[in-house]
Amino acid sequence: MTASNWNKVIKQLKSKPAVMEKYLKHNRPQARKFGIAAFKCENCGRFGARVSQYGLNLCRHCFREMAEELGFKKYS
Repeated sequence: MTASNWNKVIKQLKSKPAVMEKYLKHNRPQARKFGIAAFKCENCGRFGARVSQYGLNLCRHCFREMAEELGFKKYS
């Protein structure tokens, strides 16, 4: 189910609290605890290839763009 469909259903069920409660119990998207979709890049929201060392929480693409601003040096 896409996010737009999820929002449409919630909007329709607001007037029926008992039905909405049952719907949410069985159909709510689960929060991810582990795996690739558990953590997002704080800059762009991408899921894969995350640099979490030093508390950065950036994807490798954003890290490459922002590395010099953060104080990392590029050695070639």
